[in-house]
Amino acid sequence: MADEAPVSEDRVEPGVRRFVREVNAAFAAEAGGRELSQDEARAAAERVRAPWRQGGPVMATTRDAQVGTPYGSVRVRLYVPAGVAAAAPALIYMHGGGWTLFSVDTHDRLMREYAHRAGLVVIGVDYSRSPEVRFPVALNEVVAVVDWARKGGAGAEVDPERLALGGDSAGGNLALAAALKLRDAGRGDETKGLLLNYGAFDTAVDEAAGQVWGGPDYMLETDEMRQFWRNYLAVEADAADPLAVPARAALHGLPPAFFTVAECDILAEQNEALCRRMAEAGGRARTVVYRGATHSFLEAVSVSTLADRALQDGADWLRETLTA
Repeated sequence: MADEAPVSEDRVEPGVRRFVREVNAAFAAEAGGRELSQDEARAAAERVRAPWRQGGPVMATTRDAQVGTPYGSVRVRLYVPAGVAAAAPALIYMHGGGWTLFSVDTHDRLMREYAHRAGLVVIGVDYSRSPEVRFPVALNEVVAVVDWARKGGAGAEVDPERLALGGDSAGGNLALAAALKLRDAGRGDETKGLLLNYGAFDTAVDEAAGQVWGGPDYMLETDEMRQFWRNYLAVEADAADPLAVPARAALHGLPPAFFTVAECDILAEQNEALCRRMAEAGGRARTVVYRGATHSFLEAVSVSTLADRALQDGADWLRETLTA
């Protein structure tokens, strides 16, 4: 299903184009013409994304918590919007950044937007990043957060029977992989929906898409995505593991899914293909392709009507799915 939007001559919606240009310019200024170390790149990414998390909905409460995992603990952040009564549905959300960059801080506004628009609690997961740790550490941390929420750890605001998983880019991978792992353990009914925003589901980048959209003008570069996969996978055999690369998975028995797809994105084809396969496997899966959108475009909500519409579409779907 295509969602039409006005685009500029270069195909990118003007607000999204402004976001891409300003982010690229800010990161170039941070780098100063040199290659940054991993720690420097992460710190720079936090500063570059900081202006884009400003503004937006104000939460009734926001609090951090620690969740026990097989590896120690992982930080989560709970966003409770005004007007939410006890036992509200919740979205467990994983930020993007190639399993390597970003945090709950960079994605703070995006999670506040979903909480406010959908009228639910959002639980942001600050999972461990690669390459310091690799598959399956972050995935198992996400499953541990599901266990915690199911056991009432999120507090009285959250209904443990109405949980959804979501994420963007690498976070979308973790959301779907967690649903697959729960299904394979006979726990497929413990989550009720999947919000998958331009997810990284396959190690292979469509060649034609890479030639058109794989440069810096479209936010995610082909070589950059390949490096992210190298950071995440622990051994070569992981590329065949469906919990690492969900494009390899059987897709039966999964919760309903909403795929937010950016037209001008090297990952668009694999998102559409996965949605088709999920529907063929008997699942409820919906794709909306946002014309004029690049990878990461939801973060441009302060300047982009297209991002605003996409966030609202996802929030409306969450509300309908979790209250049905």
